[in-house]
Amino acid sequence: MTWDCAGSEAWCARGSFKCLGTAECLPSLGRGARQATWHDGGHVGPWRAAGGVHSIKVHVLPRAQKKYTLAAFTMLGKGSVLLGSALFGAAALASSDLVTRQAGELDACPGYAASNVVDEGGRVTADLALAGTACNVYGDDLTDLKLEVEYQTENRIHVKIYDAAEQVFQIQESVWPRPQSEGDVDPASSALVFTHTANPFSFAISRRETNETLFDSSAASLVFETQYLRLRTRLPESPNLYGLGESTDDFHLNTTNYTRTLWNRDAYGTPPGTNLYGSHPIYFDHRGENGTHGVFLASSQGMDIKIDDTDGQFLEYNTLGGIIDLYFLAGPSPKDVAVQYSELSGKAAMMPYWGFGFHQCKYGYRDVWEVAEVVANYTKAGIPLETMWTDIDYMELRRLFTLDPERYPLELVRDMISYLHERQQHYIVMVNSAVWAGDNDVYNEGVEQNVWQVRENGSEYQGAVWPGPTVFPDWFHPNTQAYWNSQFEKFFDPATGVDIDGLWNDMNEPANFCPYPCADPVAYSEESKNPPEPPPVRPGGPGREIPGFPASLQPGGYSNASKRGLESRQFNKKMSMPALNARQSSNQTAKYLGLSGRDLINPGYEIQNAAGSISNKTMDTDIRNHDGSYHYDIHNFWGSLMSIASRESMLQRRPERRPFLITRSTFVGLGKYVGKWLGDNVSTWEQYRFSIAGILNFASIYQIPMVGPDVCGFAGNTTETLCARWGMLSAFYPFMRNHAGDTSIYQEFYRWPLTTSAAKKGIAIRYRLLDYIYTAFHRQSTTGLPLLNPLFFHYPEDKNTFAIEHQFFYGDDILVSPVLEENSTSVSIYLPSGVFYDWWTLEQVQGKGSWINLTDVAFDSIPLHIRGGAILALRADGANTTAELRKQDFVLWIAPNSTGQASGSLYLDDGDSIDQPAVSDILFSYDNGAFAMSGTFGFQTDLAVKNITLLGPKGQHTLQGPVPLTGEYSVKFDGDLTGGGSPPQFEGKAARKGVGALAGVVAGVAMLGL
Repeated sequence: MTWDCAGSEAWCARGSFKCLGTAECLPSLGRGARQATWHDGGHVGPWRAAGGVHSIKVHVLPRAQKKYTLAAFTMLGKGSVLLGSALFGAAALASSDLVTRQAGELDACPGYAASNVVDEGGRVTADLALAGTACNVYGDDLTDLKLEVEYQTENRIHVKIYDAAEQVFQIQESVWPRPQSEGDVDPASSALVFTHTANPFSFAISRRETNETLFDSSAASLVFETQYLRLRTRLPESPNLYGLGESTDDFHLNTTNYTRTLWNRDAYGTPPGTNLYGSHPIYFDHRGENGTHGVFLASSQGMDIKIDDTDGQFLEYNTLGGIIDLYFLAGPSPKDVAVQYSELSGKAAMMPYWGFGFHQCKYGYRDVWEVAEVVANYTKAGIPLETMWTDIDYMELRRLFTLDPERYPLELVRDMISYLHERQQHYIVMVNSAVWAGDNDVYNEGVEQNVWQVRENGSEYQGAVWPGPTVFPDWFHPNTQAYWNSQFEKFFDPATGVDIDGLWNDMNEPANFCPYPCADPVAYSEESKNPPEPPPVRPGGPGREIPGFPASLQPGGYSNASKRGLESRQFNKKMSMPALNARQSSNQTAKYLGLSGRDLINPGYEIQNAAGSISNKTMDTDIRNHDGSYHYDIHNFWGSLMSIASRESMLQRRPERRPFLITRSTFVGLGKYVGKWLGDNVSTWEQYRFSIAGILNFASIYQIPMVGPDVCGFAGNTTETLCARWGMLSAFYPFMRNHAGDTSIYQEFYRWPLTTSAAKKGIAIRYRLLDYIYTAFHRQSTTGLPLLNPLFFHYPEDKNTFAIEHQFFYGDDILVSPVLEENSTSVSIYLPSGVFYDWWTLEQVQGKGSWINLTDVAFDSIPLHIRGGAILALRADGANTTAELRKQDFVLWIAPNSTGQASGSLYLDDGDSIDQPAVSDILFSYDNGAFAMSGTFGFQTDLAVKNITLLGPKGQHTLQGPVPLTGEYSVKFDGDLTGGGSPPQFEGKAARKGVGALAGVVAGVAMLGL
């Protein structure tokens, strides 16, 4: 191969490059050459290749004069997905050998020595000074630090180590408000104890009751550099750790040679072993009978968390900067830790009742007629559909706050939404984070208000996403919220616009298709064909009648397409906006904005980001925000800021109603505002199984309980059996949505006999239990107690439960144990010691703390068991919508434990209002024949308890109502039916009525062609 070079060492020096001979830097480019631009510390250098496949090695000498080595990169041919200038950054920066440091080893780092220790009882402070020669492995060691320890509550200790000058970045108070101490906490009353060693400095946290060490930083010296922190703790052998997400790895964390990377990323396919969309640096350490504790690192930095047993068992934080800001939670039970973490993260936002219904979406619904036909097909199949969603297909050329005038004309979209609302159904669309940087009102109004992210020289930062070249809002700018509100107010105007009921935030890591350094997002967009070519227009729709829909959506009902299209385009008209603050280069009034002089693009320590460089496929990390902070430090919560702003804009539309928002990118505390779906998964049995760990992580640990995956999978093609099994399992996700990708086959539940049957049965159970899970969700929103429970949450001393990740409790009392393998009708499940009741037969089953094999589980069924000691409040019947469901009376099932006792609760409100005028918190109790209902009864309702059924070893006994839900009530059951004594031995055969085998691929009812 040959390089056409015209380089000179002088130019290379000016450009901060040093040629090694494989190629030379080029001051100019000849005709036909491919070009890329390498940015480093503000210097720019073009290069060119004559074609084919080439490699180059370059040394880069940035301003700080530290030496970096770019490893070999490859320029692909014309068929490459990575095109033109983008390839240089993508291939070079993805190399695992990106930088080689000329510095000492971490083992030589001296750590710190403590002095001026002041112990005030509930508060300890000290100065920390570097204890020897600086090692400067990945940056410069900071010589002077501060230690601050606070006993904040009897169950929480805060340990903070920060730079004495207080310049290192800390999360803004507006993003994550710090928890405050509950007055003067006496250390003697604390469940936790802080101790330290002065030189070399280390600290430990122990449990007062047992004197067991929970965290011990003496495992390795503390390293605190300008762009790197290391803190290691010893752990007991083979620990039981959970959390540290987001990932698709095991729920029970691997503890040998394992690294969990936190750096929010557009992670198509959600591959295991990689960083995904969210960052949650909280872990639970469960030690069986010795209790559970939690450790939360309040840091938004990119980081690798390493867990290994090669040098004794340890967990080690390796971050790209920030401070050590640790919160230790005493537990002692797993549920206690969950509640204590909710005091840090904030309590989850209460969701509207309708949000717990069934949702349907697909990327690739070509026009409004196809969306309407999907709705009609669900109705014809008799499958309840609560909410219809539309992906980015509705937009004109993928541009935010626009409608495609030919495929989604405004008038027809409004007619479709009206149809849904008249039938008590709902509608949701997607709003992405990137705005098309072209001449339209959405972009121009942002320019006028100076809300876009900008580079240091004031020019707009641009990436390339679905609509082509794009800009991104600066969520720290004081104008941005008003700008965002105005776009929502206009485009989603209930009277004249798209009257949505909820919102979907996607691509908000933020995603950027153009690999770093993305010198020309316009060219990249053209070469990658974004925006994609829309599907052919179907003037007037599919030519088929859509039963029940208005005349405008019927054949011949919409003929004046050109006129309507023009009206749709003009819909995105200008709107007067309030006078707002003018743009400034930055507003550096905030504290802790980050040290100056850092290499914000290529930090010395490389986290194991699956995308390579921390700027690759996302926003450049040297972009400065309006408050003076940098994207480098706030990347992991940039998407959360978008979702918080979107929630506020939804509240501006309807201030009295609970907003329903689902997002992809998450960070600590986002559950206070929105729900979460698990991203672009794949239609595989592996990801079907993983979905359980996903919902448990977010609901039980991260305090984002409105969570669920794309049911039946997003990427690839599902199968009838996979989708049937997934449909049954999804009935027990807090958030239930079927969603497929644009290149995937259609997978609506009505497509196959098995999925039709599974959906009908699963949704029927879900809806009957909807108030049960709504009550549990409300409890989590007020107390932090999880609505989903891993088995070890209920059985913390049963070692067999610690690693179980494919069974879980829906609420407190429904044990869900899905079949896990393809084409199988059997599953081995763990049944803890105690009384259970088979959901399908109501027979009592004695759990013995052992595994049992269930057989003959039909594809439209799922093993379910009611935990002994529960009282379930169910709707007497299902319904097609949650609005109709709310008209159904209740029934109570009493499932006594081995001592003949049971309890339960029911929360009632109007299901939608933020401020509830009156609610009912009803408590149920049962004790060896005596049933009682008490609590508060503020919510006015004519509904009643239709009947009460007592389960037991000899069968069931039912007392007929009605029992009004307006006051206290008690009754005595007669006879020996209390559930005491020895139940019959469980045989292991599950009676599962339904479709037991594949029934073909032809749907059981005739559907509209799509």
